[in-house]
Amino acid sequence: MEIPVLLRRARSALLLVFLVHGAVFALLVTRIPAIQDRYSLSDAELPMFLAAVPILAGVGSVTVSRVVRRVPAPVVVRVIQPLLCLCLVGVGAGEALWQLVACLSVFGLLVGAMEASLNMTGVGIQRGYGRSIMLGFHGAASLGGILGAVLAWAGANWHLSLLALFAGSVALLLPFAVSVGPRLTRQAGGPGTVTGDRAAAEPAARPSSTEPSSARPARPRGIPWKPLLPLCLIMTVAVIADSTATNWSAKFLEDTLKSSEAMATVPYALYMAATLVGRTLGDGWVQRWGAVAVVRAGALLSAVGFAVVASAPEPLTGAFGFAVLGAGLSVILPQLFVIGAQRLPGDVDTAVARVNLFNYVGFLIGPPLVGAIGAAVSYRAAMCVPLLLILGVVLVAGSLAQPDRAKSDVGSDLESAPPVPRSEATTTNTG
Repeated sequence: MEIPVLLRRARSALLLVFLVHGAVFALLVTRIPAIQDRYSLSDAELPMFLAAVPILAGVGSVTVSRVVRRVPAPVVVRVIQPLLCLCLVGVGAGEALWQLVACLSVFGLLVGAMEASLNMTGVGIQRGYGRSIMLGFHGAASLGGILGAVLAWAGANWHLSLLALFAGSVALLLPFAVSVGPRLTRQAGGPGTVTGDRAAAEPAARPSSTEPSSARPARPRGIPWKPLLPLCLIMTVAVIADSTATNWSAKFLEDTLKSSEAMATVPYALYMAATLVGRTLGDGWVQRWGAVAVVRAGALLSAVGFAVVASAPEPLTGAFGFAVLGAGLSVILPQLFVIGAQRLPGDVDTAVARVNLFNYVGFLIGPPLVGAIGAAVSYRAAMCVPLLLILGVVLVAGSLAQPDRAKSDVGSDLESAPPVPRSEATTTNTG
């Protein structure tokens, strides 16, 4: 089918917004040691600050599901991204501890709201396309993460202050995202979108005031959690696995496999590169085999990656295992949002926000759990914990298929939706 021009423009705009968001987040997390030095945080204080960010992000994710009932998700994205960038600059500009607390608190709330609304918007654009494109958005975020890591390396190599690095990077990145904002928010709330779908569903469920009370259907007392629980569980496990790779790969190679300090940086680079490749190619795989099959295959490949890492006799094999892990995990997380939207077609935004919430649950559990087992037993044993959890995802992935639908890919979500009239096709919204 022919894709409307506004929808194509919205897709390209959202790709750039995802890229900028990935770069901003990477700039923060890759300069944590410098932030610790700037604010004189002890090793005992630092984990408390880092844990506060995902907790507040979870609050932001849940809160934004209510905000988008009045403000379309693309508009929320357009407003929050500059504020996030200002928070990053604030972290670099501050000197007192209270300034760091304020900036990180706001950053945490905004990053949760941003990531939830980004995925809401992505799901909306995918519904308009009628085929899988969600992995491409997350691929842009992975590319942004690599870009942010390169900028952080350049800042460290050239001995730039945090303020110079963060402000300079924001000045470079943000104008691109701001310039495409109108493409993202034009015609927000129109038919065929996340916002439009919910708005269309609500009047159908609302009985006329002229009907007798006995004829009115009972209204639900809330949005159910049960259809989303398998997705929330898989999201938690996937993020535990992801955070294990990003937080502990260097230490595993250096301490367990006795690599050099330079070699210890290689697994993260390979992991990110494999993630980017997987997400670049993944939409084609979803189109061919369906979302559930891709999630199951990704979980199986991730388990193979952890097995290679845990049994690696030397650093090069360990680094290769992390690359395999990145390729497997890359296709899981984006598809959970899409499947969640199918599970709650009457309130897609809430489904996306709830699934996104467990992103931060996994981040809170993963690094401390692996670190504790690594310190108490060994890091080889610690790598077996996410391995076993991921094998559980392989076993339960079949439950993601909707029992009343013949197909589990993106097309199944669109087949039950009414077609958009041709006269409205040029004003299809993104949100």
